[in-house]
Amino acid sequence: MLLSILNRLERLDYLIRSKSTGALDELARRLEISERTLYEILSEMRDLGACIKYSRSRRTYYYYKEGGLSLKFHEE
Repeated sequence: MLLSILNRLERLDYLIRSKSTGALDELARRLEISERTLYEILSEMRDLGACIKYSRSRRTYYYYKEGGLSLKFHEE
């Protein structure tokens, strides 16, 4: 279960970085989650510092500052 959550987050990050998410409803369908769940994920990402905005003209979410998620194990 955790792996599927992490995979969705990585896919969401990729779609945001490539500016190809589509509108909220379309993105939720692509990630196979509800719109409400997606809205909560985006809100939590913003709380963690992700600079996410939505472009109505391009119909996509995007990072307005360079960056992305990092979900990796780091050895000490």
